Order: sequence, then structure tokens, then C-alpha cells
Amino acid sequence: MFLPRVLHCDRRKMAAFMLSRRTAVLCRTLKGISASKTVLPANSQCGLLLQTASYNPRPLRLNIRDPYIPDKDSEKTPEWQKTAKYDRKLFGRYGSASGIDPASLWPSHKELDKIIAEENEWHPPLEVMLKNIAIKEKAETEKRLAKEKLIAANMAKMPKMVADWRRQKREAKLKLKEEKARRTKLLAEARERFGYAVDPRSPKFLEMVAEIEKEEKKKKKLLKRRLKEEQAAGVVQPPPTSS
Repeated sequence: MFLPRVLHCDRRKMAAFMLSRRTAVLCRTLKGISASKTVLPANSQCGLLLQTASYNPRPLRLNIRDPYIPDKDSEKTPEWQKTAKYDRKLFGRYGSASGIDPASLWPSHKELDKIIAEENEWHPPLEVMLKNIAIKEKAETEKRLAKEKLIAANMAKMPKMVADWRRQKREAKLKLKEEKARRTKLLAEARERFGYAVDPRSPKFLEMVAEIEKEEKKKKKLLKRRLKEEQAAGVVQPPPTSS
């Protein structure tokens, strides 16, 4: 019975000690915050929060009574302190103490026209934006319709184009076959004339081909003349008229 009472008393003392210790730490922390000093280490998360909470920036001290106004007539004054932009900055900082006329800070007519032009270019009114969108959509529609019309016209021509391609292919194949047969015939004729196989690139073969072509051309010319004479000699009797 005596031992549990002793343990109970020790626990109460321990709890009171821990409570007093935590209270002392909290008081030191609050004191550090009020004095702009950090109690905890800076690398800990809690220390970072305390540093942020205790940050007290230095106030911006402006010399209103004796402000710095650059002398624009002096050669020592930088050029950037002689601009209207710097005058606006001075007037915004010191007000009437800067000695700058507020009317001189307004943009000129030329600058105002430039600002308005840039505003209209980059930020046009809603009516202008809607009009531009309508014009763009109309142009895209016309382009799409023209493309569809061209595709439809080409599709309508497709059967004729395919038929022409097949005809040209047949004609090329037939011409190649005729050239091959003619070449074989000429080689056979050259072999019969000279008694041996002749190289088609030799001068003899080329001369023989030239003579054969000349004779064929002469025969065609005579045949054409004969047909013309027969047509001229032939009398076409008109059909008898019925009484």
C-alpha cells in the first residue's frame, strides 16, 4: 500500500516539473519574438517560422524636407535622371515637394496616339474581335468549300483519267513489243544479207537500217500518191432525182 502512494507522488512531481519546464521555454520563446531574436535553431522548421514571424523590415525613410532633385542642366547628372520617366518617379515619391509640374507628366499627343494604337492592336474592342473571328471563319469556310469542290471535280474526272492511263500503258506496251519485233526482224535480215550475226551498234547495221527506213518511206510516199490519184480519178455519180 505504501509503494503505490510513493509512485503516485513521484508521478505528480514529475508532471509538475515538466509543466514548469515547458512554461519556461514558452516564456523565453515569446520574449525572443518580442525582442526580434530567434530562440530555436535556424535550421529547424519551428525556428524558420519564428524567424519569419519576428522579421521586422526597416522602414523606408524618405527625406521629404530636403529631397534629392537632380539638376537637369548639370553635365554631372546622368541622362536617365533627365527623362520624363524619372520625373514621374520623383513626383510619385515626393509629390509636390519634387517641384515637378503634374501636367508635364501626361503623355504628348504623339505618345497618346501611339498608346491608343498599341491598345487597339493588342487589346481590340469586343466588336472588332467578333468581326475578326467572323472574317476568319468565313475565309476558312470558303477555303474548305473550294477544296471540296476541287476534290469533287477530280473525282468526276477519275474514270477518264484511269482509262487514259490504261490506254497509254497498253500503247506503250504495244509500241515496245513492235520495237522488239522490228529489231528482231532487222537482225534476221542483216544476218541473211551479210551471212553472219551483226552487232546492232556496228556501222554496217546502222547503214542497213537507214537504207531500209529510206525504202519504207519511199514506199509510203508512193502509196499515198497512188491513193490520191485514185481518189481524183474516181467520179461520184449523184443519186437520180425522183420526178
